[in-house]
Amino acid sequence: MAAWAKRCYFAGRALMEAALRPHGLGATQWYVLYHLAHDGPTLQRELLRMLKVERATLSVVIGELVRKGLVEQVPDRADGRQKLLRMTVAGAALWDRLPDLQRLVLSAFNGIDEADIAIAVRVLRTATERLDRLSSERTDT
Repeated sequence: MAAWAKRCYFAGRALMEAALRPHGLGATQWYVLYHLAHDGPTLQRELLRMLKVERATLSVVIGELVRKGLVEQVPDRADGRQKLLRMTVAGAALWDRLPDLQRLVLSAFNGIDEADIAIAVRVLRTATERLDRLSSERTDT
């Protein structure tokens, strides 16, 4: 089962990367823009929690988005030590031109019974929560 979950992830990731490449973006950059487009300005530490990537990885990704003029970092008003990220006008314009990656999901799951999808989601969510809990326990000791 784990092998199929991994293969599905990599197949989807390859299609995602191919769709984003002409726009000069990688998948993690897309995820940052996605959150900023849907959630608005977000603290960098919150993106770290949401995306579950290493701090150094996110710093590089954010640095690249800032360099491209798609995202800006400003000190948070409540805590100047924290960095608030927000999409720039150029970032919003690019976001509007990006392909809808929802079609990948639709292609993958088209014709599969919704009850089967719900079961798969529940199983994967439960397994992920258990693994996250186990990982947390290992780092707490």
